Amino acid sequence: MKFDELLELVGDEAVFSSGLLLSGRADDRQVRLQLSRWVKSGQLIQLRRGLYALAPPWRKVEPHPFLMANRMRAGSYVSLQSALAWHGAIPEQVPVVTSVGPGRPATASTPLGVFQMQHLAKALRFGFARVEVAPRQFAFVAAPEKALLDSVHLTPGGDSEAFLRELRLQNPAAFQPAALEDLARRSGKPKLMRAATMIAALLDEEEGERL
Repeated sequence: MKFDELLELVGDEAVFSSGLLLSGRADDRQVRLQLSRWVKSGQLIQLRRGLYALAPPWRKVEPHPFLMANRMRAGSYVSLQSALAWHGAIPEQVPVVTSVGPGRPATASTPLGVFQMQHLAKALRFGFARVEVAPRQFAFVAAPEKALLDSVHLTPGGDSEAFLRELRLQNPAAFQPAALEDLARRSGKPKLMRAATMIAALLDEEEGERL
């Protein structure tokens, strides 16, 4: 395969997998070797094994960090501080894209960003939706209430007032108290139910200060 052929095939994709190129081809080894050469020459960026993005100036579509995070590990969704910042629920932007899902915790540093994965039990993988994060780019992202509860669950002492205040929650309108309570109850985790009650009080406090 020539690079022009690759551009014709994947030029409109934000990211692509090697499986797209290997499908139906007899010489898989040759395709993998060519991909490796394009990475070394700077024409491709490798995000992980089998996952690539075109490098500038050949890239037509700028891949959104949340799309890349989803593709870094199947079955994951963006959550924790990244989702909270995206929803406008905490003041600062987060330099690392944080996700939860199956598999072991890991951090991947790539030319297009740093991606951190936390393990979350299958029974707790709910409360997220597929949303359009950029034109024609979709990713699974936690609801603000679930992103907050995931943070509580994965942090020792996450149900303490000190931890919740450290998050500097803002924009109370981003949270729905009923949804927060429902998600906490669905988890079946006393820690999350305690936290939901405390979070509701902190959000009321924040709303009172704004009035």
